[in-house]
Amino acid sequence: MLEKIKDATTDKLAAAIVCVKNVDEAYRFLSDLCTISEITEMSKRLTAAEMLRDGNTYNDIAEKTHLSTATITRVNRALRYGSDGYAMVLDRISE
Repeated sequence: MLEKIKDATTDKLAAAIVCVKNVDEAYRFLSDLCTISEITEMSKRLTAAEMLRDGNTYNDIAEKTHLSTATITRVNRALRYGSDGYAMVLDRISE
């Protein structure tokens, strides 16, 4: 999957994310880069990934996050077969 999106412009985006130093800076960058809906959707997906790792059911996750079961399935697929990005981030924020 990474090879499908990796190019000079996505490298620049990744570098921009890495240079963010704290939560306040992250909010500032995200609010300039994304719509409120996009930020909210991404946060719901991260919550779904965390809940999936904790063994919650799709119905519980859908009820809490208001995500569709199709989106939850995509998050679950990424957790199981993806690039381990969710796992890496969830491990780091729980430390």
